[in-house]
Amino acid sequence: MSDSTLATDGPVVRRGRVLAVLCTGMFLVLLDVTIVNVALPGIARGLHAPVATLQWVVDGYVVALAGLLLAGGSLGDRIGHRRVLIAGFALFGSASLMCALAPTPGVLIGARVVQGVGGALLLPGTMAVIVDVHPERGEQAKALGIWAAASSLALPAGPLLGGVLVDAMGWRPVFWINVPLTVLVIAATLRVVPGRPSTRGERLDVPGLLGFVLALGGLVFTVISAGHHSGPITVVAAAVTVLAAVGALLGAARSPNPILPLDLLRRREFLSPNAVGLTMNLIFNGLLFVGTLYLQEVRHYSPIAAGVAVLPMAIPLVVLAPVSGRITAARGPRTAIGLGCVVSAAGCLVLTTLETGGGTQRLLAGFLLIGCGGGLITASVVAAVVRATPPERSGLATGTSNTARQIGTACGVAIFGAVAGSPADGGFIDGIHLLAAAAAVAWAGALALTRFGIAHDSPR
Repeated sequence: MSDSTLATDGPVVRRGRVLAVLCTGMFLVLLDVTIVNVALPGIARGLHAPVATLQWVVDGYVVALAGLLLAGGSLGDRIGHRRVLIAGFALFGSASLMCALAPTPGVLIGARVVQGVGGALLLPGTMAVIVDVHPERGEQAKALGIWAAASSLALPAGPLLGGVLVDAMGWRPVFWINVPLTVLVIAATLRVVPGRPSTRGERLDVPGLLGFVLALGGLVFTVISAGHHSGPITVVAAAVTVLAAVGALLGAARSPNPILPLDLLRRREFLSPNAVGLTMNLIFNGLLFVGTLYLQEVRHYSPIAAGVAVLPMAIPLVVLAPVSGRITAARGPRTAIGLGCVVSAAGCLVLTTLETGGGTQRLLAGFLLIGCGGGLITASVVAAVVRATPPERSGLATGTSNTARQIGTACGVAIFGAVAGSPADGGFIDGIHLLAAAAAVAWAGALALTRFGIAHDSPR
């Protein structure tokens, strides 16, 4: 996109530069969802961390990100997205430094949580500012397309870049790399991103927000604890999760500005694509977690080789996004989503034949099919969510969609790690077989949701 300008009452806004800065920031946030996976065996050895701890290294970040995304967007509306962007970048970079220096697993997990808070502050603001500086609908669509492509590129880049860094210098540079990058992005944000008036009238749904975050964290803790046979702790965590979820629902029902859009979630046209997106991220990131452990701990791949091996699952997300868009434009979102569910289910069935020895052809074939299915689904799910939402609430709709997918990521790592267990245990491969079969069934359920909950008409 050319570096066109936008006339304002203040300094001239160079939209191309604004877009580049915001895409870079958003890329950093999503990169940290996947880059850490290939570093997990090194973290386990360096900090003497068991599998349950490794799950929290991933999920501590994702739970904070998913739980606070909607709040980050609301805060930006209240005090200005530029301020929240800068605060988010600063927090993200500082937490990355804490991660790189972490002497114990507990410090690392705590720093990852803070990283997630920073990501939740800045991620919604990137989209909001893009929409603000591109008021014309055609240019806005192009800008958001570039923004979406940058987010998709973070998925294949994460394992590959992580593999290169871990292979060359160990696991800590996976976090070190964020520090100078965030400093540069903050400087660029201060220079090129415009400030806008805030809207301070709406009160934030604090009880609903706290209940939602506690419920999500409690759910992940319950699943991880159950998988590692923690006994009474699991029961207490489950009870806290239920109480927090009830509190979040009550808060949303009573608040004039609820953190959870209950009226939209009651519509099957809105709920169904969000459920499919959650399912996709749950399976994708769950398989990425156990798959990288399998490659490095069972097959003894180097970190960079493991990063290359998961590219067949990640690259199609980028390559097939335009194809999904064209199918959606011609036939509506249901066709692309349904086809993606079928292809992904086939990939999961291939993984049920995975073996300890032999080649990795089955793993690569399964990953490729799952990636192709995800590539067909991703853009179409967002289109289905937006089409099921009144235009004046499109921001809330996309925020809910992003939150649903990050919830899927958090739950996927928790569930897949709990069922598969440690690669050192004899049941690890059997656990992957069970998970792959269950994932195929979940895809069948997503296909049913697509059939009955998503309209099959072409856009007008």
